[in-house]
Amino acid sequence: MAKNDDSFFSGSARELLAAREGFVLADLDPESTPGVSASKKQGEKALAAGAPTLDDLQIRLHANSLSGDNRSVLLVLQAMDSAGKGGIVSHVIGTVDPEGVAHTSFKKPTPEELSHDFLWRIRNALPKAGQIGVFDRSHYEDVLIARVRNLAAPDVIEHRYELINEFERQVTESGTAIVKVMLHISSDEQKARLAARLEREDKLWKYNPGDVDERLLWPAYQEAYQLAIQNTSTDVAPWFVVPANHKWYARAAVQQLLIETMAAFGQGWPPADYDIEVEKARLAAS
Repeated sequence: MAKNDDSFFSGSARELLAAREGFVLADLDPESTPGVSASKKQGEKALAAGAPTLDDLQIRLHANSLSGDNRSVLLVLQAMDSAGKGGIVSHVIGTVDPEGVAHTSFKKPTPEELSHDFLWRIRNALPKAGQIGVFDRSHYEDVLIARVRNLAAPDVIEHRYELINEFERQVTESGTAIVKVMLHISSDEQKARLAARLEREDKLWKYNPGDVDERLLWPAYQEAYQLAIQNTSTDVAPWFVVPANHKWYARAAVQQLLIETMAAFGQGWPPADYDIEVEKARLAAS
């Protein structure tokens, strides 16, 4: 298996970034780099060094699925606008074979989706065996924007936490490892990134005037994230909160979270279901 330079992190990323009981979002500095004392240049080198390891793990995941292994991975990305979800998809997930990735970007629910329960469209997008699934936003929108924008009654949202926990328990029991990541960006950093988009012709398409409207609700969103994390960070599907003011750190951290999660599968290469020597002879005689 390709070796990742995991010495870049002073310990397990899963341990460093997990939102444990008593976690307080406001106490985590978005400028911090937990477990890492390095420069941007070193961080980018570590990201590049980890790419072959992640790719190797994904290939093994796929290869074993052909032999009946039903395991898969689901990366859930949640964040305020401009926090770097797209960069994670491009610079982390983009280093593995795209055939092994199932990417879903959840937008405003369609009329058909609204005719079902809020988890219906999520179930339909779950990764198949051997895949890395990526949710750019997810079922958590139904307890985040729904809470902030009063799109559902408080008791409905409280019940949704329970439904989410049960749903994720079922998903993990079916063989899917869930890696839930909240990219934690500061309000000032978001403002700077949005302003930068307005100065570049090639970035104007990424700017949405509605982002400013959401910024005005920043405290409410932070409270909604805090409640979502403390109510749905479980043993089987913990939340990992990644400080994201430094893009290089966030990308390296998510990559390492995936590597640690997939390495724990302990997957080798599946054995051949045919006689190798016989096939060598047949091939030589063909």
